[in-house]
Amino acid sequence: MYIIIVGGGTVGYHLAKFLIAEKNEVLVIEKDAARFSELSAELGEAVIEGNGSRVSSLQEGGANRADVLVAVTGADEENLVICQVAKTVFKCPRTIARVNNPSNEALFSSMGVNATVSSTRLINSLIEEQVKANEMMIPLLTLRSGNVEIIEITLSPRTDVMGKKLRTINLPQGARVIAILRGADVIIPSGESLLQADDNVVVIVKKEVEEALRKVL
Repeated sequence: MYIIIVGGGTVGYHLAKFLIAEKNEVLVIEKDAARFSELSAELGEAVIEGNGSRVSSLQEGGANRADVLVAVTGADEENLVICQVAKTVFKCPRTIARVNNPSNEALFSSMGVNATVSSTRLINSLIEEQVKANEMMIPLLTLRSGNVEIIEITLSPRTDVMGKKLRTINLPQGARVIAILRGADVIIPSGESLLQADDNVVVIVKKEVEEALRKVL
């Protein structure tokens, strides 16, 4: 894929390094001259200097052919503008935005941003879930209008689904297992996949059935 990352701070830098290692074509757009110099010394042509909220910078970066644009600056309003320009001007099929203030997530969704990532919300969720002794359900990503999430669930040791095939588990309507994390392995599941102790299960789920999903797993 061709992925444009706007914002070369800590998040943007490490995301770029990871995506490059995964053999993607990546371009980082960074507006701070000093930071651009630091990044270009390591990333070379994978970084350009520019303001990602401006049409000219996105055009220089080839936004018209990008598969995904990720806006990870430190300002929510800037990330929203970047995604809007990418969508409306360059018809970028997928935009992802860092949201520093969780109360802005609904606005981002209503403005057509495909997905938002809020570190504040994730940390808060981790704190809340730590008080639940039997299991953990961590939101990873909120999609579209906020009604659908991708979550990671650490299976309770007392769960009845241990050792069962996925096709035999009565998941609530509106929930689907999309990955099983087992140690260092990532398993793309089929109906024949067995759930084991210490598995972490990644599920795409509608919010209204999260509690029912918790009870099953």
